[in-house]
Amino acid sequence: MAIKKLGLVPRLLLAIFLGIIYGQLKFLPSLFFTIPVTLSAFFSAILSFIIPLMVVAFVVSGISDLSAGAGKLLGLTTGLSYLSTIIGGTVTLVVISYLFPLILNQQTGEITAIEAAIDPLFTIPLEPILDVTQAIILAFLMGLGISWLRQQGTNRGTVIHQFFADFSNIISYLLKYLIVPGIPIFVFGNFVNLSYSGSVFYVLSAFWKVYLIILLLHWIYMFVWFSGAGLYSGKQPLQLIKNQLPAYLTAVGTQSSAATIPINLETAKKNGVSEVIRDFVIPFCATAHMLGSITTITSIVYAVLLLNQMPVSFASFLPFIFVLGVAMVAAPGAPGGAIMSALPFLGMVGIDPSGTLASLLISLYLTQDSFGTALNISGDNAIALVVDKIYHKHILKDSID
Repeated sequence: MAIKKLGLVPRLLLAIFLGIIYGQLKFLPSLFFTIPVTLSAFFSAILSFIIPLMVVAFVVSGISDLSAGAGKLLGLTTGLSYLSTIIGGTVTLVVISYLFPLILNQQTGEITAIEAAIDPLFTIPLEPILDVTQAIILAFLMGLGISWLRQQGTNRGTVIHQFFADFSNIISYLLKYLIVPGIPIFVFGNFVNLSYSGSVFYVLSAFWKVYLIILLLHWIYMFVWFSGAGLYSGKQPLQLIKNQLPAYLTAVGTQSSAATIPINLETAKKNGVSEVIRDFVIPFCATAHMLGSITTITSIVYAVLLLNQMPVSFASFLPFIFVLGVAMVAAPGAPGGAIMSALPFLGMVGIDPSGTLASLLISLYLTQDSFGTALNISGDNAIALVVDKIYHKHILKDSID
């Protein structure tokens, strides 16, 4: 009963702490580790199935509820998401091009790829009806179409609009009573696996300087982005950051921007973002805004090139960053999705996408993917604040006038 009374943040912290401790009890029979990993895998399968439905439900409802300016809102949110991602990647490149040569040994690195740890007892062949990218595109088309229909005359589009409104309510019910309560269990199983394998401790011992700089950049960006959004929207930046903590910790545990959507929606509500804007912007930015991911990928790729004494230059990295800003939109919302989307473009900086260094980059990225994801979803709420202000101050006002 006492655990149920705890807020989400304490439960997530407890799940992370207990998962790390539990994973170190290696004197226990293997079954004791397989059970939590299996439960986590089971929850992950259900989550993966619901995520596209969640995107469709919220984005369609969000766009179709707009009385005017749906196309402008879509363009504004897309532009801000891409601009934020590119700015983060470029600033990161400037910082690490100065710091990394000072802190990294210029000898060939001896970091090896991380081995898999515990496999679940069984997996459920539960394939999502749509992948996240397909869900986003479908939601755009349906939302814009319903919004257009509702502006054509009395009762036009009423039935289909109500269908998606009810669908959104059903998904909200599932999130409240199934997904959110299950997230700490999911996080616990993930950290049991990470702790048991020792992968986090191993990579940190060899790569801790790089990770420290990445983490500092994440926190600086989070403060700067919320400061800017707070000043523009008239909100207190420190209060915005405080409101973000539950979603931040959820992202740290789940390693998925999409899986954090329900918690991030609650954060946007606390921040005073209107329902019509948050229901559109938060699910959309979960796949389109990759501030944390591009910061991490740029850093680890640059570091690996330095450690292996390979050519590295600002001129070769800048086009890589601009391409990543688009490519990562295809990331499926699952752990490691961003680095998988980046693999085909590693040749732009001199790395074979199918070689051993690419495998190493996947391992290095996955080890700290949690924090990159946490910055991604934090930036989503900063964007939501800006979009909400612009929409009500300019787009909606201009449409009424």
